[in-house]
Amino acid sequence: MKKTLLLFLLTLIAVCASAQSLSGKWNGKLNLGNSALTIVFNISDKNGQTVCTLDSPDQGAFGIKSDITVTDGTKVKINIPAIGGAYSGEVKDNILKGTFVQSGMSFPLDLSKKAEELKRPQTPTPPYPYKTEDVKITTSDPTVTLSGTLTLPVGYEKMNKNKVPVVVMVTGSGLQNRDEELFGHKPFLVLADYLARNGVASLRYDDRGTAESTCLTANATTADFMNDAASVVDYVRGSKRFGRCGVLGHSEGGLIAFMLGAAKKADFIVSLAGTGVRGDSVICEQVRNELVLQGLPKAEIDDFCNAMSKVYSAAFKVNAAEKADETVADILKEAKGQVVKTQAAMLKAVITKCNPWTRFFMAFDPSADIKATLCPVFALNGSLDTQVLAKTNLSAIRRLLPQNKKNLVKEYPGLNHLFQHCTTGQVNEYRQIEETISPEVLKDIAGWINEL
Repeated sequence: MKKTLLLFLLTLIAVCASAQSLSGKWNGKLNLGNSALTIVFNISDKNGQTVCTLDSPDQGAFGIKSDITVTDGTKVKINIPAIGGAYSGEVKDNILKGTFVQSGMSFPLDLSKKAEELKRPQTPTPPYPYKTEDVKITTSDPTVTLSGTLTLPVGYEKMNKNKVPVVVMVTGSGLQNRDEELFGHKPFLVLADYLARNGVASLRYDDRGTAESTCLTANATTADFMNDAASVVDYVRGSKRFGRCGVLGHSEGGLIAFMLGAAKKADFIVSLAGTGVRGDSVICEQVRNELVLQGLPKAEIDDFCNAMSKVYSAAFKVNAAEKADETVADILKEAKGQVVKTQAAMLKAVITKCNPWTRFFMAFDPSADIKATLCPVFALNGSLDTQVLAKTNLSAIRRLLPQNKKNLVKEYPGLNHLFQHCTTGQVNEYRQIEETISPEVLKDIAGWINEL
């Protein structure tokens, strides 16, 4: 009996050891031909059961619920219902070797527990040759207090304070911290560091409800974020420590910069991939560009984009969510292609999940603000930007801007929405690229500000 019990315990220990070997983060590259995606399976034990989630960090997706089955302690089958995908594999020599399946296509995918090393050579580390100050800023909304970092240029103590330019940095869409941190990059930190080394002060801040800034943001729109930026500008001016005060905004932040320019709140503007056309047009262009990259026929793309345009128009209406099924059904009746007819659920979600920010952004046309911006403007974009397309938006800004000999509108060949040198400009490249911002862009921004 004791011998039998001992064998049972040894077997149990062996099984547990095998199960424990599966626990952890399994990282690998999914080769898609023209690109590769980092895939991470997070496997752990919860209340005696093996559980799993999926991360796709290159796409900014984390914690996707997955169902996992383990056999023999080393073989796994994972289903990911949210994306219609599955993975099956077996651990051999500390490598989880297997196959990833999605949309009827199979891809070999080997994973290991070796953590992926992301190199960010431009991210500055202390000690810095300049001084920084943590600041708190009250706003016109009593529930909002913004926390930020004021970065003074090298040698500020010996400078004529009335001639030191300063920029307020405004992040793009989505709640972000003062460094505009995403995909392991910290663009605003890199930019603040470069400006400080070239005679320009800056103030960057956490968006409301993010990091150290306060306030619930569920119903906040671009107009609310513009008011926050205006409060930061007022704070900087009120300090009386600088000369010209400008606004540098990225993406939605560029839109906000023009809103502040029209309100005569800024002495100069730097618009980094800011929009020049109405919000729904920006999104429709994003969709069209993505479908082109996927190789869909033009007729199918036109049909899909036409349907999306109608969905956006419907989403603006009062009580739109209550009539979503009827609206989508009518749109699909008019559709000619087959691609859009498979997307009924997605089209309905655009209407039912349309929040105050989306409604405002989609319906907002920046034309009037751009026309009313009389201060100097530097508007720049990358030729491979797939989120705010350079051709459309820079053309609109160039056409609408009042004449000013100090204005500069520039398109940078080979750069994406984050102003990185890239191959396709697609979002899934951002994280894989080591460069945070093109050195040419950094040089041009600092040089343009200092020449004003």
